[in-house]
Amino acid sequence: MKKLAIVILNWNGADMMRQYLPSVLENSVGDVIVADNASTDGSVQMLLDEFPEVPVVVLEQNFGFAEGYNRALAQLPDYEYYLLLNSDVEIRQKDWDAPMIQYMDTHPGCAACQPKLLALRQQPTVNCQLSTVNCFEYAGAAGGFLDKYGYPFCRGRVFDTVEQDQGQYDDIVPLLWGTGAALMVRASDWHKSGGLDARFFAHMEEIDLCWRLRTMGKSIVCIAESQAFHLGGATLHQGNPRKTFLNFRNNLLMLYKNLPDAELKSVMRIRCLLDYLAALQFLLKGDLKNCSAIFKARRAYAQMRPDFEKDRRHIQQLRRNERVPQRVDFSLLWQYYVRKKKTFNALMNR
Repeated sequence: MKKLAIVILNWNGADMMRQYLPSVLENSVGDVIVADNASTDGSVQMLLDEFPEVPVVVLEQNFGFAEGYNRALAQLPDYEYYLLLNSDVEIRQKDWDAPMIQYMDTHPGCAACQPKLLALRQQPTVNCQLSTVNCFEYAGAAGGFLDKYGYPFCRGRVFDTVEQDQGQYDDIVPLLWGTGAALMVRASDWHKSGGLDARFFAHMEEIDLCWRLRTMGKSIVCIAESQAFHLGGATLHQGNPRKTFLNFRNNLLMLYKNLPDAELKSVMRIRCLLDYLAALQFLLKGDLKNCSAIFKARRAYAQMRPDFEKDRRHIQQLRRNERVPQRVDFSLLWQYYVRKKKTFNALMNR
């Protein structure tokens, strides 16, 4: 059996692959493979012409992030590990994936891990003002947690507050989720869990997968010795109404699937209130498109929820623990906006 397949799912990203793929090829131990989601920008021909050494899995239509990876990895049965890697990731470290492989080899109970994810282009944020410093990247930083009501946050990023990497999160600790921008998954656990939920299409699907794995008693960690630099926002930018719709709808579906029975009703009632408050905030800003996106997301969730009842029952049957500790028992909104706890360490040392 082969060790690691690094699979880059591409959709109309020819320019990004031309820019970032060479760094992945030069610095990786694993086999690099591109899966193409029916691109129309000549991506496949570009790969054949400029990167003939890279195998390409050609998909017949754009299946989105979730089903695109499901179909691509189904064609790669001979690997022990998969590493899902975004096309806008640059690698600057020789054999960057080796520490993750070593950890997974020696920790059979670990289903997935991620590298430390740093920002490829520094953007001024609350805690990261200088373009010369290494800031964590929004999409995953040093590993993810959830609050009581399903809001994700990371070691190194809480909402829009992104910290400078000073080694403060280099220790290996249990996570609830790892970033889909660079996620290594044990192939056996991937297949046992059913992979990504294709109904999500894009956004939140990796958190849903990781939550299922954690509920099954598996562990997920960040290996800070491995580093990747992520551009981010390459498909849908922050504030895009389509992204708002997918994030809200999929977050609700994820909660419905994965919440323990004892918490389901109470959490979903509070989330309903919080979602309408978010819509009101957009309305007061004059952002009617994002306000409307939240209402559409809640309607879509209500329409799709019956299709997830079977999944919910199955997850409850597989449950090895009543509550994953990395889904913390507090409201992130309250801690961040009212108590002004802006960083991960501040949140966890309340």
